Amino acid sequence: MLDQIRTLARQYSQTYIDIRRHLHQHPEMSYEEYQTSAYIREHLTQIGIPFAVMAGTGVVGMIEGRNPESRVLALRADMDALPITEKNEVPYKSKMEGLMHACGHDVHSSCLLGAARILFELRHHWEGTVKLVFQPGEERNPGGA
Repeated sequence: MLDQIRTLARQYSQTYIDIRRHLHQHPEMSYEEYQTSAYIREHLTQIGIPFAVMAGTGVVGMIEGRNPESRVLALRADMDALPITEKNEVPYKSKMEGLMHACGHDVHSSCLLGAARILFELRHHWEGTVKLVFQPGEERNPGGA
């Protein structure tokens, strides 16, 4: 199965680089991640992963493997940005003045989406359930800060 994971990771790598860059360009403050949440929900829908919306802008996806009640694993990514002006001169620079993903939450979310796609495609090869938690407001109380 490790070879299958590597093959899928290579196959989808550019897709998730592009997703990361999109998220980086469109940062949103804690509990205001409306576009980010919609983008994540749209991607999960395209893959075929069911989800629920939690805490306003949070998203929890669920992938069931074989024997889904045998065990549950949760993977988490944060989605919010910080009120910092980006000074990097890169093609995917933040388009939101005074707001950027300075802590890597764009990376966390894109990596979780990539892992979700691979886990979903290989769901018949593993047992249990994986919950995909896209957490809003990590940088602010009562988030994860």
